[in-house]
Amino acid sequence: MPDMTLTTFDWVPDLPRGYVRDLRVRWALEEAGVPYRVASVPFTPSVPFRDLDAHQMAQHPYAQVPWLTDDDQTIFESGAILLYLGERNAALMPTGPHARQNVITWLFAALNSVEAASLPWSIYQFAGDTEQTAGRAHLDAFLQARVRYTEQVLVTRDWLAGAFSIADIAMADVLRLVDRFDGLADAPACRAYVARATARPAFVKAYTDQMAHFAAAD
Repeated sequence: MPDMTLTTFDWVPDLPRGYVRDLRVRWALEEAGVPYRVASVPFTPSVPFRDLDAHQMAQHPYAQVPWLTDDDQTIFESGAILLYLGERNAALMPTGPHARQNVITWLFAALNSVEAASLPWSIYQFAGDTEQTAGRAHLDAFLQARVRYTEQVLVTRDWLAGAFSIADIAMADVLRLVDRFDGLADAPACRAYVARATARPAFVKAYTDQMAHFAAAD
């Protein structure tokens, strides 16, 4: 039996399927050829923290997914899991110190500089809230500034830090959600980057498996 267990929700509604962040971990494991099994916890977004299962809270203090169990160690937060896997697999992150640090820098950029802008914006998109307010205008401008900066980088390279790495798993996953709601309409290099990343067999396998996992619980 595989030593690594990826835990995600047992089911989610149709709208977020394909975007739950266990996909990032599945993708990395598939790229590295690491065997793993999948476990589930109940999807109960309306239950107060105090009523959540104690085991779930012990593994992820914010009652989210995913988390990865490797033998007797548990890692939560998708970025931390990607870094954990990258440090153990040359297919996900180079071993040279300078190249390694470049990957780590771009991993944090994807999660802090770009996803910090895209997440609040995408919440409105998922909710179908189209009311234009001053706050919404600020969020739109914030995201588009981040997209423009990322476009300037990607217009000159295929991947963020040389070869494909965990940084690209994170950035491509962040950008593909923006693209879902046409937020990359004026960023052709970003769109091409997302297309390259999601055409990789490991992504296709990870995406197909996540969709099947949630569909099985319908």
